[in-house]
Amino acid sequence: MKKRAGRSRSPTIIDVAAQAGVSPMTVSRVINGRVGVDPQTRASVQEAIQALGYIPNLAARSLVTSAELRIGVIYSNPSAAFMSDFLTGVFEEASIRGARLILLKGENGRPPDQAAIEDLVASGISGLICAPPLCESPAVMDVVRKARVPVAAVGAHGVEDAICVRIDDRLAAYEMTRRLIDLGHRRLGFIVGNPDQVASLKRLDGFYAAVRETEGVKATIAQGDFSFASGLAAGDQLLQASPPPTAIFASNDDMAAAVVSVAHRRQLDVPGELTVVGFDDTTAAVMLWPPLTTVHQPVRRLAAEALGLLVAEIGMPSRSSGDRGDRVLGHDIVTRQSTSAPHDMDAALP
Repeated sequence: MKKRAGRSRSPTIIDVAAQAGVSPMTVSRVINGRVGVDPQTRASVQEAIQALGYIPNLAARSLVTSAELRIGVIYSNPSAAFMSDFLTGVFEEASIRGARLILLKGENGRPPDQAAIEDLVASGISGLICAPPLCESPAVMDVVRKARVPVAAVGAHGVEDAICVRIDDRLAAYEMTRRLIDLGHRRLGFIVGNPDQVASLKRLDGFYAAVRETEGVKATIAQGDFSFASGLAAGDQLLQASPPPTAIFASNDDMAAAVVSVAHRRQLDVPGELTVVGFDDTTAAVMLWPPLTTVHQPVRRLAAEALGLLVAEIGMPSRSSGDRGDRVLGHDIVTRQSTSAPHDMDAALP
């Protein structure tokens, strides 16, 4: 075949992709006869191959195929325990599926620089998996949508053009709050998580739903951001109320652990004088005294499930985004030593 005039080197798969206006991965799928490429795109790639005189050899095809499943992982979460479980789930599933992971980390819950996100997407990743809160960040999602890269979001609710894998945050918070009310608590404190995450609002909604069901329950709210530091500030705020709550429900284990620390500093017995409960069931829940009663959110399984669904999406890119929906996994309430009936039942009950 005739090569383009003036070329000093043989054309590459990247040249073909640029000529056809597609990604190198799409060119690879056409070359290797993979399904999931629409006829018009396939024709454009084949025309570019002919125009450039590109001739893939067996070694090159082998290299392209072996590198095809490259998954970008963008994360930045103030809870180290949550991120440990998330990354463990992603790593384990990636090893099973033979996927190569390319990690990009933001700081303190903020997304990486836009240029870094764009560079990651442009590097030829097959898909992207995001941990909260970045899976709901416009700075991340806008870049991904423009690049038309398949994306999976862990712990997110209804993110457009993304596979979302989560638990029922509202129901989980409702059930935990009911547990506290059934123990006899009528003065409840609640620490809200990152206000930019839908899960935070769902958990607050579930808390209020349980409170509204029982007459005489007083609810006091403090704002956090899922970090231990925010839990310290919120715990101090709640315990300065007059009278203070007899039970505090924090929206994650890191903030709940911080509340226990505040209680110890104030020489309050947990759970004798203050019940404290959390959310997630990470290692933070069991690395303090007393260990926390908490909502078990299967973070590792959520991450692994999200990666598995992402790989399936990569294999069937023509699937309609309307077919995705949210994948909702189950949760449990794990009872440990941080909960008891209020120490003064007469004062707690209406």
